[in-house]
Amino acid sequence: MPSTSTPPKRGRIAILDGLRFVAALMVVGYHYTALGRGWDQPVQTLFPHVYLPASYGWLGVYLFFLISGFVICLSCWGRSLGDFFTSRVIRLFPAFWFAVICTTLVLTFVHGQYHRLTYTELMSNLTMLQEPLGVRSVDGVYWTLWVEMRFYLLFALVVWKGVTYRRVVAFCCVWAAAAVCASGLDDPVIDLVVMPDTCWYFIGGISFFLMWKFRPTPLLWGIAGLSFLAAQHSLLIAATRAEVHMGHHIAMWPVVLLLLVFYVLMAGAALGWFSRINWRWLPVAGSLTYPLYLLHQYIGWNVITQLQHRVPPHVLVLSLAVTMLFAAWCVQQFVERPVSKRLRAALSRSFADIRVFSHEATPNVSRPSSQVTSGVHPDVTAGSIRLETSVHAGPGSLPPGNAR
Repeated sequence: MPSTSTPPKRGRIAILDGLRFVAALMVVGYHYTALGRGWDQPVQTLFPHVYLPASYGWLGVYLFFLISGFVICLSCWGRSLGDFFTSRVIRLFPAFWFAVICTTLVLTFVHGQYHRLTYTELMSNLTMLQEPLGVRSVDGVYWTLWVEMRFYLLFALVVWKGVTYRRVVAFCCVWAAAAVCASGLDDPVIDLVVMPDTCWYFIGGISFFLMWKFRPTPLLWGIAGLSFLAAQHSLLIAATRAEVHMGHHIAMWPVVLLLLVFYVLMAGAALGWFSRINWRWLPVAGSLTYPLYLLHQYIGWNVITQLQHRVPPHVLVLSLAVTMLFAAWCVQQFVERPVSKRLRAALSRSFADIRVFSHEATPNVSRPSSQVTSGVHPDVTAGSIRLETSVHAGPGSLPPGNAR
């Protein structure tokens, strides 16, 4: 078995940024030129040469899931549970909060097929838990965030115990076995936890990460192969649902072919085939994918409804895509970066306080005032239990995993 003490490889994997960007553009193209929302005329008439290839753009979501399995395992290796929680919060919430508010404002003033939600629904959306709470989403693309969050909660069990090669492999095997059992049980509660239709992409991504970090082994190839074979079955079912949403027929063989291409590309990333690809624009493009994904759908459809009779369709779609990319760049620069920095610092202090206060809160012990380092807290109960010290963790007192 590969040594679990080997330090993780450093450096950004540029090809993954490129794949994320491609996946985002696939989804945008699908929503604007294949799904038909916002347009008065059929997409077959408006985009006779584009609508059919764009009809497979929904598959970009599953490429996202594959990459997520790889990246999440990479980002949490050697980190504590608090570090893992912090990294996910600062990655997901700043852009999401902005997207919820921005989409609501645009839908209020740019009328179309989609309307803003009520105040209470908007507040529920800010938690990112609107789907399990039974509340409508501000934008339809948010459904994937609940899938991602459930993956994080499951993988947090591994992070809690400590991420090692053995535990990650065991996690993949147990999750796969649970997914197979869940498929036969058809229990909605079990399906909610195990995610038998989407777990395979995360499992595949994790197996490719282990190949990248350590080395390819027959076991890891077997896990990746199993995830591909299991995923293609549920993906064909998803393709049938996509046909219903689009209102036109698509061939099924490109669905499986594209999934195979995704797996080959991820295998190439794991084996270092693309190590020479280190173009400077790729990390920038990769950083735009999340805000682009969050902003583009309902806002774009309402804009299409308003401008479709004033601007040629191809010009409108291209202009809208460029505008969304610029908006995503603005969000990344002026929302994600500053808010994430402050949020990271606040959460790091909070977790440091948990560790400190857990040791300092000793019942029935009162130390001399000379030992108090920075003030005395009031009694926490009417009795004699006191917190004698107030510790404000600075950068030097945080765990190494909290520092960039």
